[in-house]
Amino acid sequence: MSGHLKPMTSAGKLRSNARTRRTSSVGRIELGDTVPGLGTMLESRASKDASNKRMKMLATASKDDMDLLQKFWLTYREMSYRHSWLTPLLILATVYCAYFLSGNLTPSNPLHMFVSISYQIGDTDQYGKGIKDLCFIFFYMIFFTFLREFLMEVVIRPLTLSLNVTSPHRIKRMMEQVYTIFYYGLSGPVGLYIMYHSDLWFFETAPMYTTYPDFTNNYEYKLFYLGQAAFWAQQACVLVLQLEKPRKDYKELVFHHIVTLLLIWSSYVFHFTKMGLPIYVTMDISDFWLALSKSLNYLDHLLTPLIFIIFVFHWVYLRHWINLKILWSVLTEFRTEGNYVLNFAAQQYKCWISLPIVFVLIAALQLVNIYWLACIVRILYRLLWKGIQKDERSDSESDEEPPAPLKSEEGLTNKEKAL
Repeated sequence: MSGHLKPMTSAGKLRSNARTRRTSSVGRIELGDTVPGLGTMLESRASKDASNKRMKMLATASKDDMDLLQKFWLTYREMSYRHSWLTPLLILATVYCAYFLSGNLTPSNPLHMFVSISYQIGDTDQYGKGIKDLCFIFFYMIFFTFLREFLMEVVIRPLTLSLNVTSPHRIKRMMEQVYTIFYYGLSGPVGLYIMYHSDLWFFETAPMYTTYPDFTNNYEYKLFYLGQAAFWAQQACVLVLQLEKPRKDYKELVFHHIVTLLLIWSSYVFHFTKMGLPIYVTMDISDFWLALSKSLNYLDHLLTPLIFIIFVFHWVYLRHWINLKILWSVLTEFRTEGNYVLNFAAQQYKCWISLPIVFVLIAALQLVNIYWLACIVRILYRLLWKGIQKDERSDSESDEEPPAPLKSEEGLTNKEKAL
């Protein structure tokens, strides 16, 4: 045996780094319903090649006006490729300018249905429902696309870099989570505020049924409800367009969004909006603490374990205790509180048909939450009984792309050598 130590190879360094324990990570947190943004998706080779082709064409000399017009179009496409918030901004600016400069801010303006909620009942603070609400949701799906992409690129990315986050993959994940903190940090308190000024405070279940059917809602209630619908619909569209390698719970994430959108649609159309508000609140507040836990975990912050434990408390209380309380009320109060009759002419749908449908949808949401709770319990067990472990996040949350297979001395990969 030689008395000299061999220098550590690159393979040895990788293995050594893999064994390094992080001082404040709680391990992988592979759960939750956050969807990647357009600007943080993995760039495909075709997209990069198309961008390079556009840049070469822009560098050529223009011979006539048609070349100038083509370059103008190519410039816009390249800018949109680099800044995914540009096109939504142009749409929003066009509609808002046309609406506010028209001097007609009443429902008679065709753009009113996109910019503001519709169906005000006289001079009251109550609003009905109708097909124009879909226009509002569609327009604010564009708004949330702009808001998310703009904040992530212009505000959150520089902030992330200032915190000495250098891994490109971790920067993207941080951008997504900080935006989630921003959104749910607003929507959660707003939802609680609306609940406080209603008969639903604090997660009372009987009022969900006593006033049914709720044909109208006040301005704040309807604005919040449709705004949340736009937010979730926008996330679902991005999820469909996802170009990244799906994370381990991708199927559960898709299922969660499908059930959530079905709950939003059915509760609004069939006048169960008082059931929707508490469910919105339970998801928003728990997601806020989840995103905060993930962000601190990416930063290896010393407060990560504490914030994660706070998150666990909110998750269990809101997504399980409160949701199970709502499920129990469907079995016990749905029939006894308020009208319980099927009358299509009067739009009375709280009956023997809707009861199992409502129960199944909320129970389906609970099943996904139980799956994620199992993930949470594993992380909590690792934190409390095994100490802080090395980072073992899933593929979607790892810091880097998987390294290329190491070459052996004969030039073969380890896998090829084994074969």
